[in-house]
Amino acid sequence: MESKDVIQALAALAQPNRLAIFRALVVKGQEGLTPALLAQALGMPANTLSFHLKELMHADLISQERSGRNLIYRAQYDRMNGVLAYLSDNCCEGQPCEVSPDAVCSPC
Repeated sequence: MESKDVIQALAALAQPNRLAIFRALVVKGQEGLTPALLAQALGMPANTLSFHLKELMHADLISQERSGRNLIYRAQYDRMNGVLAYLSDNCCEGQPCEVSPDAVCSPC
């Protein structure tokens, strides 16, 4: 992952509403959430939610899929793990880290 991609992802998450949306989608896992359920769970107006979902999609942190008449949003775990890997790439003073590949987050 390139530094410009990490900066874009971190910038998207550096806003309280977007961070809350992303965390809710991470918790929900592969099932994902519709905008209506997200708005209800977070107490956020639909137009505000829509704006923040667009920003998270632009940063490639979430995906959108149409299921019938609904849109389903899901966290992009590979992207999230890429950001985490980039941030911890040179931890432990350049020595191999104690964190195993199995410890990274994956969808339930």
